[in-house]
Formats: sequence, structure tokens, C-alpha cells
Amino acid sequence: MTFLDLPEGLAERIIQCNSTYTVRFGVRLRGRMYSFIGWRSVHSEHSEPVKGGIRYAPNADAEEVEALAALMTLKCSLVDVPFGGSKGALKIDPREWTPQELERITRRFTQELNKRGLIGPGVNVPAPDIGTSEREMAWMMDEFRRANPTDVVNARACVTGKPLSKGGIAGRTEATGRGVQFAIQSYLRDPRTSGLNGRRDLKDASVIVQGFGNVGYHAAKFLSEEDGARVIVVAERDGYVANPMGLPIELLKQHQLLTGSILSFPGATSVAGDMTGIELPCDVLIPAAMENAIHSENVGRIRARLVVEAANGPVSFEADKMLRSVGVTILPDLYVNAGGVVVSYFEWAKNLTRIPFGLMERRRRERRNQTIAAALEQMTGKEFPADMRDEFLEGGAEIDLVRSGLEDVMRSTWARIADLMEEQPELGDYRTAAYVASIRQIAEAYEVIGI
Repeated sequence: MTFLDLPEGLAERIIQCNSTYTVRFGVRLRGRMYSFIGWRSVHSEHSEPVKGGIRYAPNADAEEVEALAALMTLKCSLVDVPFGGSKGALKIDPREWTPQELERITRRFTQELNKRGLIGPGVNVPAPDIGTSEREMAWMMDEFRRANPTDVVNARACVTGKPLSKGGIAGRTEATGRGVQFAIQSYLRDPRTSGLNGRRDLKDASVIVQGFGNVGYHAAKFLSEEDGARVIVVAERDGYVANPMGLPIELLKQHQLLTGSILSFPGATSVAGDMTGIELPCDVLIPAAMENAIHSENVGRIRARLVVEAANGPVSFEADKMLRSVGVTILPDLYVNAGGVVVSYFEWAKNLTRIPFGLMERRRRERRNQTIAAALEQMTGKEFPADMRDEFLEGGAEIDLVRSGLEDVMRSTWARIADLMEEQPELGDYRTAAYVASIRQIAEAYEVIGI
């Protein structure tokens, strides 16, 4: 069944990547020359600049990069940020190299991207992905500035996900995990959905998280500490830990940082070398690791009511059909993990304007709130509650404004998806609705520019 009425040939144009560049370069390390291969794919330039992460992974390849670039185009369109889609990768295992060696490799990779116009605030803006972090983004930004001395004013905007000291933005590290939280909240609060068997909050709901990197950790932390959920299982590549009463997420993270593994965490059952932790009964399952974590071989053993795709493509095509056939609701990756690119957009805009978030408004809001508090005290004859006063009078730090903006985008995007499902129930599922909403907007953009 076709849900979009596109002009002839436009669907083919949207499907294809505009360009994929392969770069091969050498770096002298450890007394010899090492050769590296990387890719940067640009899927669509209907909106510029293009945006997408760069991953460092030993199994990276051009086909994967192109698929992820296409996903970025759809994701940016869905949440309505003004970027086309791009993606990059370097075929490398970062664990095999020292930080000093990784810096030299990253700087050489940046030089190759810059020579081909594949990095720059107005053309192509990378961000962290698997195997990279704010450290690599700082190196890339600095190398771009060196190579473009006449563009130092805008150079900070050539990448996002940077450290705060290098032009980053508060809340970027937590952004994708925070977006996962807002996505689940948006779904549960919508009376048009079934919620969790009719429940509209996560209080005491059982949650399983697969992947305890940046996204999985922050999602688990916010859902347990702020929403009252019980994270009963955290699974990683070397096994899983479980506690039916709920795991203390911050302590578990400190244990992982100290030992290099989540296993042997005190107060939890550890199961080494076993990935079946995601198959235990739960209300919410959050795959936040690699692609195809739920596939045709294990999907029959999944016992979650709600699957929330925090990773890119964690549910295979066959598994998606099987889960929906037994009544499992899936919130798609296209929507759920868009928090990273939304806050990257905020960072990019901050870098270009060179004005920190809240600078022009914060003190005015504080004075207004002080006036309101004084008026309430005068009218009631009572003092403003001390436990609420400081928070009420606060004018809004950058992190508060970033979280507010992200929540607004995630809530409005959910409304867009749910409204479309209500208008066209034949779409059948939220993934299809998200794709239709996104592609429809891309098609309109192509038509406006005459393509």
C-alpha cells in the first residue's frame, strides 16, 4: 500500500545518497606508516548544511554510512531542524590506539574531509557517534580552524558535541538519553495511545536497557531518578546485571568506569557472556546499542509491552512485523533518538550567533519572578515556600533552556506523528507514520526548489 502521492521519479531521488566519498590516508605512528580508510556520505542537500555523526568502528563500511546518512535526513526532517542528512565513519578500533595517536589520526582525517569540502559550518557539520566523543570533536574543530584561518569567527560551528570550553552547549552529552525520556513521556501522556495497559506514567514500571553507553546510561538514569521507573536489567556485550527491585544507575555507572564492565556489580545478579537479559518480562524495553539487537531468532522471546528504539535500527524488519503482530508497541528510532541532533542544532546556532543561551533574558526573568513572588506574599500575607523559592526565582541557566527546547521539540514531533495516525489509521504503526511525515516534508522541500 502506498501512503504518499509523490511526483514520478521523486521517490527514487529521495532514496539515493547524493554522494559518498572514500578517503584513504596514511599516518606515521610507532615507527612505521599506517593506512586508514574512512567515508563521509551526503544523503540529501534539500536543506543545508548537512548534519550527521562520525563513528570510529572496526566493522564500518560505506553501505552502513549511506544508510545512516539517509536516516539522518529523515530524522532532521521529522523534528524540523534545518539540516540535510550526512554520516561519516573511520574504519578503526579506537581501543587499539593511545589518545595521542588517536589525535594524530583524527587530525589527518579532518584534513582529508576539509580538502573535499566535507566539513564546515555552512556545508557539513559532524558530531560524535559510536567510538567518538567531545574529545574527537574538539580535535576536528581545532584542525578545521588551522586549515581555514580566514573563517575563525564561524569555525566553532564546524562540528557539534564539543566540550563546553570549546563552544559546546550544556546538555549535549545527555541529549539523546533525555530525548528518549521525553519520547516515552509524550507517548504515555497522549490519551489516544494505549499507554502501558492504560497507565499514563512510569511510576514503578519495569524497564530493561540494552547498552550502557552514553544513551543507555542517561535514559536509565532519568527514567529511574525522575520518573520512578525500576530499571531491572542492564545488558552489555559481555553479559547483563539484574535486580527486580531496580538497579541504582549512578552506582552501576561508577562501577563500570572503575572496572571496565557492568558485571560483578554488588547487589545485582550478574550473568556473563549471555545476551538473554533483554528477553526477561518488562513493561519497557530500550535497545540502546547496535543495529538488529532484536531479530528473527530472538524476537519470539521478547516479553516487553513497549519497545523504545534508542539505537539506530535495533529492531530488524522481520522482528518489527512479529512484535506488532502480537500487540507490542514500537516507538521508532527516527523519533526516539532525535534528541542528539536537536541539541546539536541548538549548539550550532549558539556558535553562529556567538551569544550564550539565556544571556539576553535571564536577569529580566529573575526580576519578573521576584515581582510575582513579592506580590503573592503581599496578597496572602504568607512567605513564599522556602523549598520552592530558589527554583522559582531562577532566571533559567543554559541547561534549563536546552532541556525546555528539547522537550518542546519532542512533544510537538510526537503530536505530529500521532495526529497523522489519527487522520490515516491505515498507516498502522508509528514507524510508518513517522516516515510519511518526514518524507512528505522532504518532498515539499524538493518541489519548492524546483527539483
